Amino acid sequence: MKQVKFIFNTQTLQYEKHETPLRVRLLRIFGFIAASLVTAGLIAFAAFRFIGSPQEKYLQSQNRYLRDQYEELGDQLQSIDIKLAELEKRDNEVYRSIFEANPIPDSARAQLEAEVLEIEKIERMPSDELVLSITRTLDALSARMKIQEKSYQTVEDLVKDKATLLAHTPAIQPVSNRNLNRIASGFGFRIDPIYKTQKLHQGLDFTAPQGTPIYATANGRVSHAGNKGSGYGNFVTIDHGYGYQTLYGHMVRIKARVGQTVKRGEVIGWVGSTGKSTGPHCHYEVIKFNQRIDPVYFFYNDLTPAQFDQLLKKAAASNQSLD
Repeated sequence: MKQVKFIFNTQTLQYEKHETPLRVRLLRIFGFIAASLVTAGLIAFAAFRFIGSPQEKYLQSQNRYLRDQYEELGDQLQSIDIKLAELEKRDNEVYRSIFEANPIPDSARAQLEAEVLEIEKIERMPSDELVLSITRTLDALSARMKIQEKSYQTVEDLVKDKATLLAHTPAIQPVSNRNLNRIASGFGFRIDPIYKTQKLHQGLDFTAPQGTPIYATANGRVSHAGNKGSGYGNFVTIDHGYGYQTLYGHMVRIKARVGQTVKRGEVIGWVGSTGKSTGPHCHYEVIKFNQRIDPVYFFYNDLTPAQFDQLLKKAAASNQSLD
């Protein structure tokens, strides 16, 4: 039941019924509503600012998880970048140096430094920018890895080519010389056995009994086999490619034929004393790009360092050649 309020009128000395004007009532209602709204707003602000809604808490948890994932991914990218940089360094400074190939410039590898994504940077970056940044880094690493893969393919080809080069490079003695006592005359100026004057001896003379096998010192193709009356008697010339040729003179009999492909260690003829010769021996020459060079430096395949040193001393002795 609605209560009725009375007030005492001092003029009429009577209690009179008091009625609140509508305007006052409306103002009171409006003030209450405004105060309620302000209070609710303050409570909501405090709640969302310091407590957080369930949805916000979930998003914050997801954000922390993503930050951890991005940080871990950044560490992995950095580790891959370090390993790739080490491979590139070894490729330039080791592998290509062995085969005398030019190093690949960094620009060819499309090298872009992969930066580690820091948490502060991650918090400021939208998700699409993060994805784009990581994608760019992965694309850069992928490009570098493709270039490196091509480089290793080139190195592999160089290995094969180097193996072929080594097989076609003179590397053994043309006759069996285990005791190192068959070097009769070395490369350089020697006394001519016929004219008794100083003359450039352009090869090595290996003494051996007539009929001793003579071996090809490297793989190649026989370019000459016969006697041209040039003083070498019966001789064989082998073209090894890569600018190398070898000559074997004064054979008693020739086995190799022109155009024949021979392998290192294959018998191409037998020791004799044909042509300008004072005794059975094999005159051996190494020719590189049409210039005769000292053959003694091409016996690395069948000699120890000590034996090679001994052979050098024998070849350097100033004596009379056999041809």
